[in-house]
Amino acid sequence: MKHEKKKIYGLIGKNIKYSFSRRFFIEKFKQESIFNADYEIFDIPKIEDVSFIFQNPYLKGCNVTIPYKTSIIPFLTQIMPEAKSIGSVNVVKITNKCRIGFNTDVLGFECSFKKKFKQIKNKKNFKALILGTGGVSKTISFVLEKLKIPYQYISRKKNRGVLVYEDINQNLLNKYKIIINCTPIGTYPNINSCPSLPYQYVSSEHYFYDLVYNPNKTLFLKKAEKKGALIQNGLEMFYFQAEESWKIWRKI
Repeated sequence: MKHEKKKIYGLIGKNIKYSFSRRFFIEKFKQESIFNADYEIFDIPKIEDVSFIFQNPYLKGCNVTIPYKTSIIPFLTQIMPEAKSIGSVNVVKITNKCRIGFNTDVLGFECSFKKKFKQIKNKKNFKALILGTGGVSKTISFVLEKLKIPYQYISRKKNRGVLVYEDINQNLLNKYKIIINCTPIGTYPNINSCPSLPYQYVSSEHYFYDLVYNPNKTLFLKKAEKKGALIQNGLEMFYFQAEESWKIWRKI
């Protein structure tokens, strides 16, 4: 098989050397005996550089990660309805020079989140704090609305309807038992970092979910686990959304 006929897939993001995506898809190609495909890491300093990536005539699809899930939208020719309503794209399918945006994070987060959430007995009054206001946080809030779980955004900067980390106190953690980290804080190699929370007020009634999956257990999750909280990392979400990405790319 000549190299020029090889189908190229890849991951678009910034500072993403930690990602498992290449390893996952290279293994996927082997399992399915696909010898004319490769998966590359497109680590770009600014979203405008995506134009050069899209010029590759052999590029068939891309995953999109932090911090470009929202800013990539103007570079696409079509966006699927769900991704459009959320305002976040994590999968791009390229066919006949048409770049179509999808959101498989919805399926990934919902499936992985619900598995642990089932273990909680009294779910009736559960509310969530979403740490971060980037593209992926829009996906998380979309799923929480679907599950009828009230939520509150937390950011480093104060905006309308958004609290800052300094606002998180014992009273707030008593009201919000689900804490979801949508930021890259704690991602390898910065494994000694974690979101600034008063962890001393965390209890066994809390459910901490971290979208970070490398390392397997972030400092955010370790601190919560020490206080007895239910914890979940983002690895399962990664696998769910990656499998769904492949289904999208394989469809004719």
